[in-house]
Amino acid sequence: MQFTEQDQDQILLQGVSLDQIDQQIKHFVDGFPYLNVIKAATIGDGIVRIAEDQLPTYIHRFDEAAHERDLVKFVPASGAATRMFKSLFSALDGKFDKSVDEVFARLTDFAFYDDLKAAMAAEGHDLDKAVAENDRKTVLTFLLTEAGLDYGSLPKGLLKFHRYPDGPRTPVEEHLVEGAAYANSDGLVKIHFTVSPEHRSRFEQLIEEQQADYEAWLGVTFDVTFSEQKKATDTISVNLDNSPFRNGEAGSLLFRPAGHGALIENLNDIHADIVFIKNIDNVVPDQIKEPTITYKKVLAAVLLDAQQQIARLQGLLEGKAGESEDVSDGYLAEADELLRRTLYTLPPAAFDQLSKVEKLDYLRRKLDRPVRVCGMVKNVGEPGGGPFWATNQDGSVSLQVVESAQIDLTDPAQKSIFDEATHFNPVDLVCGLKDHHGRKYDLPAYRDPLTGFITAKSKDGKDLKAQELPGLWNGAMADWNTIFVEVPLITFNPVKTVNDLLRKEHQPE
Repeated sequence: MQFTEQDQDQILLQGVSLDQIDQQIKHFVDGFPYLNVIKAATIGDGIVRIAEDQLPTYIHRFDEAAHERDLVKFVPASGAATRMFKSLFSALDGKFDKSVDEVFARLTDFAFYDDLKAAMAAEGHDLDKAVAENDRKTVLTFLLTEAGLDYGSLPKGLLKFHRYPDGPRTPVEEHLVEGAAYANSDGLVKIHFTVSPEHRSRFEQLIEEQQADYEAWLGVTFDVTFSEQKKATDTISVNLDNSPFRNGEAGSLLFRPAGHGALIENLNDIHADIVFIKNIDNVVPDQIKEPTITYKKVLAAVLLDAQQQIARLQGLLEGKAGESEDVSDGYLAEADELLRRTLYTLPPAAFDQLSKVEKLDYLRRKLDRPVRVCGMVKNVGEPGGGPFWATNQDGSVSLQVVESAQIDLTDPAQKSIFDEATHFNPVDLVCGLKDHHGRKYDLPAYRDPLTGFITAKSKDGKDLKAQELPGLWNGAMADWNTIFVEVPLITFNPVKTVNDLLRKEHQPE
């Protein structure tokens, strides 16, 4: 691809190389290869189910270790709430459906009701009167636009989600409360939010206003940090013929944020032993937080046990200066068993024919990777990545969190496997970012660059194609050691639409 000198200057300022841009355009031309899934991961075959009577043991294991570990809770929080209010925006244009009727019938049940009432009163409008007179346009204007609360353009993290006797809470505040219960190392609670640049000051202001009160109530010290998706992770946009899309008369290249997969770079800047990852909108009121807290500790305990087993085998396999003579066949077999039975990684078909040196190299390489433990809930029709056994580029087979777009659903065999999935990942992960010597892994080195998505977009009325990087818990973590653990459905209560806030799980007792 030929670029002008002006293009090259822009690419340089973007923080990427011409080679990277050429590779992105190649993906537009050729598409991304589908992942070859072997079978769905199910209970007893890739997904671990922990017996109820074993939960206290796992919780104790984590609680004992927590004070010795550097813990961080990592919360992707940059997305705007626009899609959450899709039906209300349609209603603002005069298109109503039952979901809109429910919103107006239960308006007083929303945690933002008092703020909406005050915003309207400040401009001489009475909310109750507007509802009684069926003046929905005025109410929605004050709720969604900058004339009032501007909820239609704010990120979810800043919206009032839940009501309490002492006042409503935003998801950011709920994450503080939840984080204090498990991401707590001797009273220090570190929480990191990834936010959009235009809203960062609002997040910082909220923390500044609320942090001291929550610290006093919970008896902890919060260390809250923020980061933004890095410009260098944006991807180039192209026209429908795969030529670079250009902006207006200036003719500059158009770069777009590359989806949540870009956040692997933000996660890579976190220097912690254990990182809990959870989406901003998956929070619940205090009365049903306990299962979430329990299973976050359980997942972390599973991670600690796996790391302990990995470290032991790595010590046995180290040998001298990379030689294999001092490593017994028994140790090789034990490492192979750990990978197969605990880390769910099956070797390539030709593994048994490899020499001892080649086997040792393979086993060392597979053990020496970041570890993630992913919660899996029963599939009840919610969108999300599913748990599958999939073939890797080196011929090994391992567990992967797979989106439907990564599977060739026109292939009957692959479609059949996809339909057999019993669980999905609700973005509930506990990650180990360091090796057994305490050195942090370079996380981008463990992603699958051949995983990604091409999406149809438009700008200034012109169609274009955009490209998303491998998802954070999909291709961006494809080469991690991975364990799937079943967690109860009660731990998954996302707010995808405004009506979800009316479900009993998000209402006060």
